[in-house]
Amino acid sequence: MIINTYDDNVLSEAFGIDMSDVPGLGVGAGWGRVAPGAASDSHQHDETEFFVIVRGSGELVVDGRRHPAAPGTVVLFEPFESHVLENTGDTDLVFFTQYWRDAGRALTSALNPERKSFGDRPVFVFSTPPTPNGDLHLGHLSGPYLGADVFVRHQRMNGTRAWHLTGSDDYQSYVVAAAAADGVEPAEAAAHYSAEIARTLELMDIPLDQYTVTDTAPEYRTGLQDFFSRVVSSGRVTVTEADALFDAETGRYLYEVDVKGGCPGCGSGAGGNICEQCGEPNVVTDLTDPVSADSPAAPRTGRISRWSLPLHEFRATLDAHHRLGRVPARLRELTDRLFSRPSLDIPVSHPSAWGVPPAERDVDGQVIWVWPEMSYGFLYGIQALGARLGESWQAAAPEQDWKVVHFFGYDNSFYHAILYPTLYELAFPGWKPDIDYHVNEFYLLEGQKFSTSRRHAIWGKEILGPDTVDAVRYFLSRTRPEAERTNFQRAAYEATLENTLIGTWQNWLNDLGTRITKHYGGTAPDAGTWTPEHSAFLGRLGNRLDAVSASLGSEGFSLNEAAAELDGIVEDTVRFSRKEGLLAETPGWESEARTATALELAAARLLARVAAPIMPRFAGRLAAALSMPEPADWPRTVDLVAPGSDIHLAEAVFFVRTGTPAPASAEAPAPRLLDWLGGLVRTLLSLPDDQAVAGRSLTALGTGSLQAVTLQYQILDALDVDVTLEELLDAPDLTALAALVEERAEDAAVTELTGGERR
Repeated sequence: MIINTYDDNVLSEAFGIDMSDVPGLGVGAGWGRVAPGAASDSHQHDETEFFVIVRGSGELVVDGRRHPAAPGTVVLFEPFESHVLENTGDTDLVFFTQYWRDAGRALTSALNPERKSFGDRPVFVFSTPPTPNGDLHLGHLSGPYLGADVFVRHQRMNGTRAWHLTGSDDYQSYVVAAAAADGVEPAEAAAHYSAEIARTLELMDIPLDQYTVTDTAPEYRTGLQDFFSRVVSSGRVTVTEADALFDAETGRYLYEVDVKGGCPGCGSGAGGNICEQCGEPNVVTDLTDPVSADSPAAPRTGRISRWSLPLHEFRATLDAHHRLGRVPARLRELTDRLFSRPSLDIPVSHPSAWGVPPAERDVDGQVIWVWPEMSYGFLYGIQALGARLGESWQAAAPEQDWKVVHFFGYDNSFYHAILYPTLYELAFPGWKPDIDYHVNEFYLLEGQKFSTSRRHAIWGKEILGPDTVDAVRYFLSRTRPEAERTNFQRAAYEATLENTLIGTWQNWLNDLGTRITKHYGGTAPDAGTWTPEHSAFLGRLGNRLDAVSASLGSEGFSLNEAAAELDGIVEDTVRFSRKEGLLAETPGWESEARTATALELAAARLLARVAAPIMPRFAGRLAAALSMPEPADWPRTVDLVAPGSDIHLAEAVFFVRTGTPAPASAEAPAPRLLDWLGGLVRTLLSLPDDQAVAGRSLTALGTGSLQAVTLQYQILDALDVDVTLEELLDAPDLTALAALVEERAEDAAVTELTGGERR
């Protein structure tokens, strides 16, 4: 027998409260005490755990949802559920806990969509407000804006109350520079580019629930001043005199776009106040070899008083905040790097005529720095959205059940994940903001960074239209820089459009429609007899559904992975179709053939539904071609298309070519077998003799499974070369296929067949 009683004297600090162990029970166990007004640290783990409240009163916060806790309350936490125990009473809150590992239960919890849902909480998804100093290019669109849009669409399909908010970050110093270059006032430049940005987002099929134009938004200025006053009233932000840089000739105060130099952290080239390479802030005076944008003379150092935040004093605040929501390791590593510095005093006001001055008049001629301003802008956006929805959300009184999700580029990491939570702590000390962070790296264009100022970009309006938007969204999803920098190449985009979206996706869907018209009168057949291959394929589709669901979920969100899974659905189905097509017209196997066709339709139905967040127009057109309503709910199972449904896939156009395949390089002569192979393909597919085939794949030319088998035997018979069906149909074009066959063939056989010289 084991008897253990609660004892104040054996408690020690753990998880932010007092705990003790109870040994010998076969599982982890212990007593805990939460003092009045205190709370345990938010944490989650792979163990299953339960609490029994034995004394006192408080609240349990489980994955952001609050529940009362009183003597007699028993609560079980599933693995990975974040939990906090708060003491809201005036006496100690005492509880007993037990915890144990169950690998099966942990895996079930990790995959459980209900655990990962936000429930009834309002979810505010922010993409970083763009600077209105130019239009949006593909580098912008691939990052925060596409990410936030897909995230919101997926959450809504799962029943979440989610909204996409952003705006125009008007008071950036970069707007002043753009206005000077355009010969207009900053307000005019901001208004012009803000409108252009909003139009480009529309072209990208990114609808916004709130778009805040900060220079003209009603009551924005007074609300910002009130927020800043709250921060000042904390006593932690004060007017501090420190060194600053000034242009040696004009005497102008230098910060942000006005100055550049070497980053004091990593040594890379950096702009004023932030290094885009390592993500660390600077205070301008610590730049090495600074250069002014005004004149070639070395800037001079002078003293100036500004509102300043001693950020180095808030390590504990940031550690607690980063344990509450989704914070990628990249951001936690940046935080650790910054707090290794002995001090980090961040100016939060700067001399400027463009911006909003503080209500406090301790310093003249200064405005609230636009980056701290943005932390208020997010709250203002929630309030403005709420006013239209009939909700009582207030920027000056943020609510604990709000779930905030940020999408931004790594160069904005310091502001979003470090500076803003600190400012919220100062302005609203009772609010513990629950924020998830999704960060992307730089997207390069042909090997160089996209640049608005240098006009090195592919602008959204250059490439976006009703016929291209889904292809662009797919390609950006597949290649966006999530974990590392990636490179946009126009040729790669065109090749993906030609070979993947048209040559594989659309060709499969058109071919499926043609077969259904031929064999079933244009309506969906019911499944007949099932073979082991059929049930295995259904299971594979189920695995794809699970994988794409995880890729778009709040915890493991990745457009790279989600787009790859969409492609995987198509590739799996094309392979399945090739194999099953061998018996499509064989007498005696009609029932099995119906099942195979019904499963292909099930794959198309699944594709329409899971592609909706990434490719909404394609999903809608595909659903219509299957006589389905536009996808609105996220699927939980793989379902067959209702038998008898009209199928309109044969002539459907989902993607449109925008370019021409590049000609073969002059340095690489065409394979000797190209003309012979091209002749075989034209005869096999009944194509005109002058039909260009060298730059097209067999799939793009409309080759079906039986035709591919015929070509396979013709090659084997003529050259004794065995080429698999996958190699035939997956070759990027006929030129590449001819080169493959020629590489495997005997030189004498090639010479005899083509009448050419030996190599």
